Amino acid sequence: MPVDKRAKSMIVAAQPEASEAGAQVLARGGNAIDAAMTAALVQGVVDPQMCGIAGFGSCQIYMPKRGIHTCIDFHGKTPLAAKPDMWADLVEGETRDGFGFVLKGNANDLGYQAVTAPGSLKAYHEAVSEFGTFDWSDICAPAIADAKVGFVVRPHVYYWWTSGSDFGRVNVTDRLRFSKTGAKAYFREDGSVKRVGDRVVNPDLATTLERIAEYGPDIFYSGEIAEQIAADFASHGGLLTLADLKGYATRRIDPIAFDYRGYSLTTNHPPGGGIMVTQMLNTLEHFDLVELGHNSAEYIRVVSEAMKAATADKDAHVGDPAFHSVPLERLTSKAYAAQLAQKINRGERFHVDRIGMPEPKHTTHVAVIDGEGNAVTMTHSLGMPSGVITDGLGFMYNGCMAVFDPRPGRAGSIAPGKARFSSLCPTLAFKDGQLRLAIGAPGGTQIAMGVTQALINVIDHDMSMTEAVSAPRFSSTSNLIDVTNRIPRYVQAELEAEGYQVFRKPNTFDIAAVHGIRVTEEGWLDGGADPGHDGVAIGV
Repeated sequence: MPVDKRAKSMIVAAQPEASEAGAQVLARGGNAIDAAMTAALVQGVVDPQMCGIAGFGSCQIYMPKRGIHTCIDFHGKTPLAAKPDMWADLVEGETRDGFGFVLKGNANDLGYQAVTAPGSLKAYHEAVSEFGTFDWSDICAPAIADAKVGFVVRPHVYYWWTSGSDFGRVNVTDRLRFSKTGAKAYFREDGSVKRVGDRVVNPDLATTLERIAEYGPDIFYSGEIAEQIAADFASHGGLLTLADLKGYATRRIDPIAFDYRGYSLTTNHPPGGGIMVTQMLNTLEHFDLVELGHNSAEYIRVVSEAMKAATADKDAHVGDPAFHSVPLERLTSKAYAAQLAQKINRGERFHVDRIGMPEPKHTTHVAVIDGEGNAVTMTHSLGMPSGVITDGLGFMYNGCMAVFDPRPGRAGSIAPGKARFSSLCPTLAFKDGQLRLAIGAPGGTQIAMGVTQALINVIDHDMSMTEAVSAPRFSSTSNLIDVTNRIPRYVQAELEAEGYQVFRKPNTFDIAAVHGIRVTEEGWLDGGADPGHDGVAIGV
């Protein structure tokens, strides 16, 4: 949307129903936290393979009048029954971008062993109870209402459902029909998956949300729903137990803070992807990106090398800090970035070898700024949806075990109670002490790459929020450079003449799906929803 000179508050989300629900909360006097968590619950109803109460994520909350600036980390935790070597002899390959492994039988990707202890519901409730103003039951009400009537299949939902297999991963339709609930809810009578305009009705989810609205998250983590979950997993050979649910806790931490061209930015800690955004922008600060020309061959070369350096460092050094010593200070230092920039200037190339397959993008985002200057930026997900829906409960569980490295002794290896790395990087930007940007994206490993490019588009190229999230993107999380179809072919030819291997994606919009809100110097709100998804920014 264009700059809204009228609005005091704004929300942007990847689903129109979620933006609408959050906007109504803002109109009724709720704050940014109330609106964001209301929208998040609705997202789990109308985009049920992208996120949900059995998912994970990362949330950054800024409340200047209360002196609050914190991150809630709610990544999924490996079940206590998991063992580092339990799948070591089943490895068939690694995804090209290094964000997942394919096993014989797909045990880590589909079914009951693919699930980690979920954190989303606990994080939503903590955010509301500590920082919101609405009652929990009011926060849940719009999601319950949507679950009762169902949702109409939107273009992006249908696109993902019909996107097929990702080089060894399970087909999306197999995930959808894995459970009795899924087979009934997501398919037509002739056995084909529902299409754009069809309605999906899942009354069990409405009932579950009503129970959660009445009793809070305790019913999910230690009460009757937890017992239903544990019994289902026990009867199907799953790893998740009642002890995993009861023991789950979010992590609260101050954000990573760094400067870029006169802006102060804040982003999340490992196991989230903010460390990559920090390293990339620190490196790119040494280049005049405007002079290089937006998306010119040299521009793409420079930014891609910064992406490759951050990816290589992530693979080698970044994991759950509770289990692995992450050299955060070194990787985010300006001195280290200067060394990387010197190598790029000399024409050196970083190497990130993969066994080639891209990662599916099962994630969503919501960002809110309210009239009091409070801001929330939250990315949450199911990772690879496991396909599992417990009879009578209605929600699909995450499939986060697919991303853990089944080879012992590595930063991303399996360990009981461990969180997986993710590229989630909800980020805020400030100038002269004033909030100027709330941004984030879904999109698998490409999240940090998409968010970084959108930040550059705003800060370096002075784009509006809509322009920044709509501009053609590229990414390099291996030795290959991915470009979207709107990057000119003559630019691709220049890169290939320099010896780069370039893969042209057929999609018009791709490589993360960035959503954000910009605050202009005049104080006006400027929202942008990625055109590749179905979302919208709404000012109130």
